[in-house]
Amino acid sequence: MELDLRHLRVLCAIADTGSVGRAAAALGASQPATSTQLRRIERHLGAPLFERLASGVAPTSFGVEVLTAARDILARADRLGRRPTAGTAHVPRELRMAATITPVLPGLLLRVRHQRPDLRFTVSSVYRSSDIVELLERSKADIAIAVDYPGMELRHSEAVAHRGIVTEPVFVALPAGHPLRHHTDITLADLAGEAWFLTPDDGTGWHEVFYGACAAAGFTPATVHEFLGGRQELQDLIAAGLGVSVVQATTRPLGDVVVKPLAGTPIWVRYLLAWRRAAVNGEVVEALFGAANTTYRDLITGSPHFQAWAARTYRAARP
Repeated sequence: MELDLRHLRVLCAIADTGSVGRAAAALGASQPATSTQLRRIERHLGAPLFERLASGVAPTSFGVEVLTAARDILARADRLGRRPTAGTAHVPRELRMAATITPVLPGLLLRVRHQRPDLRFTVSSVYRSSDIVELLERSKADIAIAVDYPGMELRHSEAVAHRGIVTEPVFVALPAGHPLRHHTDITLADLAGEAWFLTPDDGTGWHEVFYGACAAAGFTPATVHEFLGGRQELQDLIAAGLGVSVVQATTRPLGDVVVKPLAGTPIWVRYLLAWRRAAVNGEVVEALFGAANTTYRDLITGSPHFQAWAARTYRAARP
């Protein structure tokens, strides 16, 4: 089997929609045919590209690498034969970006600035993804980084489009002296008696996802501190023994804090790129998307706890 652009588009469609069935519909193919094609591609590459979830699929760490390369190849192929319109190639264009809390943002902007010097960004920090959608709908922002959750896809009108950057598991941050610090991973039930630092509801289902996972583990958190601050401040509070917190999987522990996977990965979050169709063309979207994927791959490289989790999780599936 030789991979061609058609195969790469199938992989990207699956990642973008979070479902083989939805990808098949978008591609005008049947779900069995798309599933068969995915299995053949995975067999050819020698490792699983997607984690099968109850609500759909999410890219594995190897899948993130493959998708990053696939999108770069497709973007290059789409640009073949194109020439910039005379007189417009070097005119700087300013885009208004709204971004939720994500470690992807700095690296994304740095890479895009290098790759597309004709683009300039003004960035607004907006925590709630529902507010981000409103900004896009009201033409107050052009492009954004937002979040949603498997089975709870971001809702918006046809004037807005979105594409998943990555779906990652949620980990937990503990004080370095915590009794469970030596465990490879930790069940939510083991943390039933802990105080929690929890970010506010984000308008796309975060509290429903978190409290639902706790309920499935057999408990309701007794003490919850609502927290919306910097990573350093949060980790200082955790290090002081004042509570624990779910964190992004690529979070780097600082000082007296350890970051551990949650057993069974009960919580997943998807980071996505959203944009106004009338304001942003496909070439810009591809540039931003490629930069986001490359940045996330670098974050994985700098996260030994994430790499160890991925190796354990996907080892059994490798041929």
